[in-house]
Amino acid sequence: MENIFLIGPMGSGKTSLGRRVAPKLGYDFIDLDEELEKRCGVEVAVIFDIEGEQGFRQRESKLLAEVAAGCRQLIATGGGSVLAEHNREVIRASGIVVWLRTSVDQQIRRLERDKRRPLLAAPDRRQRLTALAEQRNPVYAALADAVFESKNRPLVQMAGALERTIRSFVDTNQKNECQSSN
Repeated sequence: MENIFLIGPMGSGKTSLGRRVAPKLGYDFIDLDEELEKRCGVEVAVIFDIEGEQGFRQRESKLLAEVAAGCRQLIATGGGSVLAEHNREVIRASGIVVWLRTSVDQQIRRLERDKRRPLLAAPDRRQRLTALAEQRNPVYAALADAVFESKNRPLVQMAGALERTIRSFVDTNQKNECQSSN
């Protein structure tokens, strides 16, 4: 199997689920935001503060292209990484795409204590998340090869269900094996 990209909004479970599902599939797990923080030595919020969203998106795009060149990786993308057409092209060309679809209500519950996400720094989180969903959900839908309903269930159950979704998609569609130089 080639790479698997998890797309979706913040709080949909890309990192939590990806970290659990990747080893079951025999994949390496990469969270783009975490990898960017590791390479820059600062949190995403600091990058936003210093370089603005545009600077962050440029770094994110460069890292995405680099990571996507690998093979047998389950990659948790940032929620907004799909907004740039060149990022969508990289993702499409490098693997299968699973949209972790979730509701704003679920995001509110999952992110209620989160203080690290720059795009959540708004007086009305619900309004911000609704606006982001209206902008991004059509992009997620157009890019996705498969859709996984990320609902409020125990993490172990959701990880098992995501693994089954991915395996079912791959078994049905049998995309080409990627060639790894590793």
